[in-house]
Amino acid sequence: MRTLTRSFAQGLLVLAPVAITIWVVWITVTTLDRWLDTSIPGLGLLIAATGITLIGYLTGNVVGTKVVSWLEAGMQRVPIIRILYSSLRDLFSAFVGTKRKFDKPVAVELNPHGLKVLGFLTSERFDDPQLADHVSVYLPESYNFAGNLIVVPKSRVRPLDADGAEFMAFIMSGGVTDMSAAKTVADGKSL
Repeated sequence: MRTLTRSFAQGLLVLAPVAITIWVVWITVTTLDRWLDTSIPGLGLLIAATGITLIGYLTGNVVGTKVVSWLEAGMQRVPIIRILYSSLRDLFSAFVGTKRKFDKPVAVELNPHGLKVLGFLTSERFDDPQLADHVSVYLPESYNFAGNLIVVPKSRVRPLDADGAEFMAFIMSGGVTDMSAAKTVADGKSL
């Protein structure tokens, strides 16, 4: 029974983001196409992209910031919506926007024989004196929407000169995607 439950949860974890993304795009495109009464397929997608860009632009001013703050305050009051909204907001802000968290690719030395893992530096300082010389590194898993957070001595972490999005794609693909900085580390060459 545990295996079935775990398999169901894993399948849900994989399929849910794909299904939700396809559903949101489908609903957006078909709804906008219906509202515009147009027979041009995809015009709704163009309008949606333009609308998202316009909303992003408008939220950059004082009035837009106030409206977003008001909406967020309302969402924080509803228990289930608060959890969903906060999780999605944190996930998206980790990859895009001004508060990106996965923008410091690193290689972590696991042993003196050259074994390394690739990840992202997420915290460079801890308040606990026992962790004064440590940092936290997030290690995404290949072909999975999961990962591990490790705390490691600073001396074992080497920054890499790589774009965060490309680096994440390299890790998530299991190293199949081309990534010059990651390949340099994997080949043992210095940056």
